Amino acid sequence: MPLTKLALPLLALPRPAKRAFVLAVDACLIVITVWIAFYLRLDEWVRLSGEGLFQPMWAIAASWLIALPLFITHGFYRVIFRYSGTAAMQMVLRAFALYGLLYASVVTAIGLPGVPRSVGIIQPLLLLLAVGASRALARYWLGGLYQNIFQRMNLPKAVIYGAGQAGRQLAQAMAHGHEMRVVAFLDDDDRLHGHVLDGLPIHSPMDLRGLVETQGVRTVLLATPSVSRRRRNEILSQIRNAHVAVRTLPSVTDLAQGKVSISDLHELDIDDLLGREPVAPNHILLAKNITGKVVLVTGAGGSIGSELCRQILAVGPAKLLLIEQSEFALYAIHQELEEKLAGLDGAMPPVLVPLLASVQDDDRMREIMSTWHPDTVYHAAAYKHVPLVEHNPAAGIKNNVLGTLRTAQAAAENGVSDFVLISTDKAVRPTNVMGASKRLAEMALQALAATQAGMCVTGSTRFSMVRFGNVLGSSGSVVPKFRQQIRDGGPITLTHPEVTRYFMTIPEAAQLVIQAGAMAKGGDVFVLDMGQPVKIMDLARRMVELSGLTVKDEQNPEGDIEIAITGLRPGEKLYEELLIGDNPQPTAHPRIMKAHEDFIPWAELEGKLRALELALNANDVGLIRLMLQQLVAGYTPSDDIVDWVYLAQEAEAQAVGAGGSH
Repeated sequence: MPLTKLALPLLALPRPAKRAFVLAVDACLIVITVWIAFYLRLDEWVRLSGEGLFQPMWAIAASWLIALPLFITHGFYRVIFRYSGTAAMQMVLRAFALYGLLYASVVTAIGLPGVPRSVGIIQPLLLLLAVGASRALARYWLGGLYQNIFQRMNLPKAVIYGAGQAGRQLAQAMAHGHEMRVVAFLDDDDRLHGHVLDGLPIHSPMDLRGLVETQGVRTVLLATPSVSRRRRNEILSQIRNAHVAVRTLPSVTDLAQGKVSISDLHELDIDDLLGREPVAPNHILLAKNITGKVVLVTGAGGSIGSELCRQILAVGPAKLLLIEQSEFALYAIHQELEEKLAGLDGAMPPVLVPLLASVQDDDRMREIMSTWHPDTVYHAAAYKHVPLVEHNPAAGIKNNVLGTLRTAQAAAENGVSDFVLISTDKAVRPTNVMGASKRLAEMALQALAATQAGMCVTGSTRFSMVRFGNVLGSSGSVVPKFRQQIRDGGPITLTHPEVTRYFMTIPEAAQLVIQAGAMAKGGDVFVLDMGQPVKIMDLARRMVELSGLTVKDEQNPEGDIEIAITGLRPGEKLYEELLIGDNPQPTAHPRIMKAHEDFIPWAELEGKLRALELALNANDVGLIRLMLQQLVAGYTPSDDIVDWVYLAQEAEAQAVGAGGSH
């Protein structure tokens, strides 16, 4: 380590200074080798000052006058000996052969006063060994070190936003990394500006543009884990205009105890841009329907279902039944939860039961319910991708409506206390089959709940539904799609410049679903407070700019990433709503509202659902659309039928008709 510290200032010298230093080293080596040559000849050390019979300074002066010009003319001080190879060694040998000949001629053949003639033979050999050893040492000592310094000097430059403890620990971790080089801190505290911390200057955030232009900073590392989300959003708004990439540390609660490491850095979470300040969950509500109980989750391998399972497991159920029709998805979530269980302390960990099943399979659902008699069911199984369901309407309605109904009936028959349906904002005045199917599923549960209430059934199932908008990072979410398109160099594909959506993080949505279900009385339609809607065009622009890139458009034709408008997909709306009416009621939770939505009584709805099932089995798309319009108030489908089977059959019929006309 001391040698390394000694080498760093040497390597930092300009090249002419380095050459002068090496030349001075060679001059010293000449003095030393002449002195040793005298010793080897006389078997005693002589004074270099030349007092007495022997005069070493004549031999030293002759060596300087012959060797140093030869070394200079032969390129000794142009060769980088850290990387010297065979050619450089051959050059050294040629130079020393010539030097040995000239020096021996002067000292041995001609002679110098007070210098033994044998010194002319001994000293060139010693000097060859000394110079060779010095070059070998330079190669060994400085080669790898210089390479590391050179690599670090050429690493992408970054600044750390936040000169607190997290920022300092991150800078220390980055000092030995090979990903990027930290050149400065940014901090809001003006008392720190102009000071130096761990060898790095502290600047005002207003200096970021200057650092980008003068020092080539390309990345900002947010080391502000304790600031509020609102303040973090303000910081990101300031950074956007500097066209730098942003990476961030997670919140204090997410960081492991101990030192911050490079691995804690991650890409900017889009919930940093879109999310609100999280509300601490009500642990009484979280535990009410879960702790010590048998809980069943359908669609357990999906984005919402899997997060529900994680949250439920943390609250401590007696058993957790995982229902999933995708074998791989079931395997993945089961393995993840098993690993979580392995890290839990406790004598009686929850029992996990992975069950392959389709919610449309009436017999299978009844078999599962009658075997384990769950206390609480969270029904997250659904086909929810709008264009796919629009192209496959019968399959979507069977899964979303009939699957929900059969699961709910099986739950009611087997004494389930609470049944919670995961719904969607697309159920409000839907323009697509997916939204209409989810609204019809809500209506079926509302009708069942009203029937039970009218019959005053003791211990009946409390049916409720929780409606919310898009969740960040779910399957089909625009966020991972945009991120990948940015990595690929664009373009970002957007269906319409005015498309607006509500967003929420998956963990927050899952927590609110559990808490809403715990407040249910029966037939409740809960609506989650999604905050302010977000324009997807603005989201795309923010993602590009916070990746350190620019948007390519008419105002900036030289930009990096283009945003391409592809047109609205079948059934897609520009704006989503959360309420059909305008009469939401508050609940005990500030983020959960209660809606009062009209529905069709079960006595009437039951027959209509049977008729709908017949149309679904026949795949009569026209009749299916008509029946959905009659059942779901506000459903306004697009003019064109886009069901793949229907379109293929129509094309075949037209082809046959065209052939028959000939």
